[in-house]
Amino acid sequence: MAYKFDFGAIVPHWELLLDGVVLTTELTVIGAVVGVSLGTLGAWARASRAPVISQIVGIYVELIRNTPFLVQLFFIFFGLPALGVKLSEFQAAVLAMIVNLGAYSTEIIRAGILAIPRGQIEAAQSLAMSRVQIFRYVIIRPALKKIWPALSSQIVIVMLGSSVCSQIAAEELTFAANYIQAVNFRAFEVYFVATALYLAMSVLLRWVLKIFGNFLFERRSHV
Repeated sequence: MAYKFDFGAIVPHWELLLDGVVLTTELTVIGAVVGVSLGTLGAWARASRAPVISQIVGIYVELIRNTPFLVQLFFIFFGLPALGVKLSEFQAAVLAMIVNLGAYSTEIIRAGILAIPRGQIEAAQSLAMSRVQIFRYVIIRPALKKIWPALSSQIVIVMLGSSVCSQIAAEELTFAANYIQAVNFRAFEVYFVATALYLAMSVLLRWVLKIFGNFLFERRSHV
């Protein structure tokens, strides 16, 4: 029996899809900003001479990188309430994305830090700059420039990974698609549109990150 496509069946639910896109964007923006900030601190700790702090951060990184994101999400949403920490669906999703991106960006940024020539650091030390000043002005900026493409790709991956947050009823794009499909039973059309939206969001996010990177690093290099 020939299948009759009916994309018009999705039109009455366009507001739900739009809300899903908005929530996915919010999760991505908050997760990226805080996650990369956490990763920067983690990379600094990993590259520091404090073995205890470095090992603690190393354990966190290995724990997150070697466990599924879905399990991490379930632990935060279903497990933490047993300890008295109850989070909303949105809060749990944001926290899971921050923790996940923080671990991956720690290693990405750390790789950029290790690529900084030792001579630049020694020159900064000869100018009596503090460790914080050296990290801020000599290390982190060129390190981020070196690893920006890899970091941008990881942010996109985390954005796409937000789709599993529908499993805890966070009303992002996949949740909206699942709900619409359950109402009109047009699975092909619904998930085709959801796929197209994710693709568009990924391309747009990569473009925004590229423009931001060019603005940040090219502008700084001429200051």
